[in-house]
Amino acid sequence: MLSSKNDTSHLRGLLYIVLFGLFTVHIFGTLAYQVLTHGQHHWFDSFYMTFITVSTIGFSEVFDMSNNPAARALTVLLGIFGAGTLSMMFSIMTVLFLESDINETLQRKRMDQAVKKLKNHYILCGLGRVGENVAQELSITKRPFVSIDPNPQAIQNLKDKNPGFLYVLGDATDDDCLKHAGIDHAVGLFAVSGEDALNMMIIITARQLRPDLRIVARCHDVKNIEKMKKAGADSIVSPDFTGGMRIASAMVRPHVVSFIEEMLRDEASFRVEEIEIPSSRTGESLGNIAQRHENYILMGVRRQNGQLIFNPSSSWIIEQGSILIAMANTEGRQNLIDQLS
Repeated sequence: MLSSKNDTSHLRGLLYIVLFGLFTVHIFGTLAYQVLTHGQHHWFDSFYMTFITVSTIGFSEVFDMSNNPAARALTVLLGIFGAGTLSMMFSIMTVLFLESDINETLQRKRMDQAVKKLKNHYILCGLGRVGENVAQELSITKRPFVSIDPNPQAIQNLKDKNPGFLYVLGDATDDDCLKHAGIDHAVGLFAVSGEDALNMMIIITARQLRPDLRIVARCHDVKNIEKMKKAGADSIVSPDFTGGMRIASAMVRPHVVSFIEEMLRDEASFRVEEIEIPSSRTGESLGNIAQRHENYILMGVRRQNGQLIFNPSSSWIIEQGSILIAMANTEGRQNLIDQLS
């Protein structure tokens, strides 16, 4: 994809050079005819003579050159260089036109193939302000995802920031669109469009296709939270409610809020992560399966019954269905996954 962009830029550079050359040929021809005819004709006549020669139109000569061999030689040279320049210009323009169309088709096919190969990925429905931030967080934490949005401009905006991201241009409430995004192999779906009604329809459609899929939805009006839960959303976030709580916290707990904001804004910073402990490690001690490391801090374990064990000791015995909660950077998260596998 990068190579294709470089090739296109190179062709455009050549086109600019050819156009400049064509302009130079006309200027040179006009001046040369004026000099060789001793200024006996109007400047426009000299330009016109140059133009019909370069463009190979072949109209009759504007002025008599039967007794002016130098002017005739100039006409031959202009015909050779002009025809060559025009031919090159049209060739480059044709290649650029075909390449843009072919590249778009090839990129679409490559993207479709990449989406089909995805497993355990996320589907992001809606690329507004909230959706862009979700996409950024998924990219930073290196989690594979596919975006769905019916607005080509929203897709393009994200492509400009993240050229390699995968997307489906369409309606997330459509079954085929969600299947195209790989909902059969996804581990989660975000319904974060700007309209509660649309998010509700996305939830219902996704839940019908995948009853076991985890769905997180955005809700503008808190009155719709219960409705979205009944529709099948596992978790609902209200930006207005969360924003209000964040503002209050910034006043009464400024250092905590500052710490969290710095953690989220810095791409290389830590995140609070949750990692499912494989059933094969049941019965082992926590210290045996997760050694202390500079890239992560073990914060707690969520038991299968929902109880949270905060700051468990290294001798704590792993139970069936436990979830490990840790503060880790990207490398630390992968280290933990490798140790637990």
